[in-house]
Amino acid sequence: MLMITTAGRPGAPARPGPAVLPRTGPALVAAALFLLHTAFALRNHARFRTTGYDLGIFGQAVRSWAEGRLPASEIRTATAPAGFAGEALPLLGDHFHPVLALLGPVYRLVPHVEVLLVAQAALVAVAVYVTGRTAQRHLPARPFAGPVVGLACGLAWGVQTLVGFDFHEVAFALPLLALACRAYLDGRLRAAAWWAAGLLLVKEDLGATAAVLGLLIAYRARDRRERRAGWFLAGGSVLATLLVLKVVIPGFAPDGRYLYAEQVGGAYGILDGWSVKVLTVLALLAVTGGLVLRSPLAWLLLPTLAWRFTSSVPSHWEPGLHYSAVLVPIAFAALVDALRRGARLPVPGLRGARLPLAVPLGAVLLLLPLQPTAQLATPGFWRESPREAAARAAVERVPDGVRVAASNTLAPHLTDRTVVRLAAPGLLDREPAVEWLVLDRADGFPAGATDGVLWETASDPAWRVVRDEAGIVLLARAG
Repeated sequence: MLMITTAGRPGAPARPGPAVLPRTGPALVAAALFLLHTAFALRNHARFRTTGYDLGIFGQAVRSWAEGRLPASEIRTATAPAGFAGEALPLLGDHFHPVLALLGPVYRLVPHVEVLLVAQAALVAVAVYVTGRTAQRHLPARPFAGPVVGLACGLAWGVQTLVGFDFHEVAFALPLLALACRAYLDGRLRAAAWWAAGLLLVKEDLGATAAVLGLLIAYRARDRRERRAGWFLAGGSVLATLLVLKVVIPGFAPDGRYLYAEQVGGAYGILDGWSVKVLTVLALLAVTGGLVLRSPLAWLLLPTLAWRFTSSVPSHWEPGLHYSAVLVPIAFAALVDALRRGARLPVPGLRGARLPLAVPLGAVLLLLPLQPTAQLATPGFWRESPREAAARAAVERVPDGVRVAASNTLAPHLTDRTVVRLAAPGLLDREPAVEWLVLDRADGFPAGATDGVLWETASDPAWRVVRDEAGIVLLARAG
């Protein structure tokens, strides 16, 4: 059961003794993981394994910010609400993520979509460093706690699936959550509230997480200022989330509503898919030896798990994709808290035993071969296939500044220098007309899109085939 009592509450946080590794331990781990994740992300992109949904969309969003415009995406119009006829969908009407504006100046200096991938690896590295330092500070009797907990955090399945699937705005939440949890464990409750408040700018669902931390701060507060900070964070997060969901997003949305509200109470819901949902919970328990439930910080996991498990979209239930990334820094901060409280293993036969830090690290490493980044160890990951060579040659033939429609796997390679839409049925009838088509016959999203567009161009003399190699087709409109 979750512990929310104040019994056994630590006083001033313990300071590292001479036997504890210096802060360079977590820093070296964070640096190594930054290089590992950057190498994977850039090579994965170079192999045309990133997609328009979602790297291409976020690339167009950050390019908009860099050019001084509100974020909009031509790619996202492929699944826009019925009746939308604009050229680019306002992305603040899809999700609320103004934090992406921070990448605008960086993109302006280095106008390449790869900037997003490197930034994501850097944000993960910051979260790893902070989590490692948290363990180092609060587990002084365990000299390798900082590097081991940091490594386990950076290699945990939720982080690996984030790095393995394009770029997502939730990457900004990882360092904010790590910093908020560390400040909470340090007893710096007002600092924890400030860090958590930043979550309101990352994505609309994280307001609930910030509100729960506000309640924990108010409960633990030692004076009026801390209690006021907790209540202000809790109440302000609720009000801000309601404002975003009811006013801001509908105000930008073409149809005046929040699209994802329909994902609750649809064809699937809380009673469905528990064989998959249980796997997600078990993965959380495995990487913390079950001790995540012995800390009040475990309450921060509930908002994310609640919206995912009540969603009617099955992909939200699974341990994969990027949805579990925000759970990882919380889970490892809760593990550190449980260990510093003297929590023991809740396992029959081992009850009362202390948890060796090798257990969570071992659980993470056991799951690692199933994660996307395990491809780094395979020779084929570093070799260019004929399809990749053909795709590279095709996208390089597209002139700068033109309007182009591309398959999902090719679109993010064109967002920096062209106006890109996603190849989809009915594309050729839309205005303004596209001038180039870059299609991958093997791309299955949207279903039937490539075959449909090729069929339309075959009967239209305005289109000519420029290249057709290894399943990659490049077409240009006459004139």
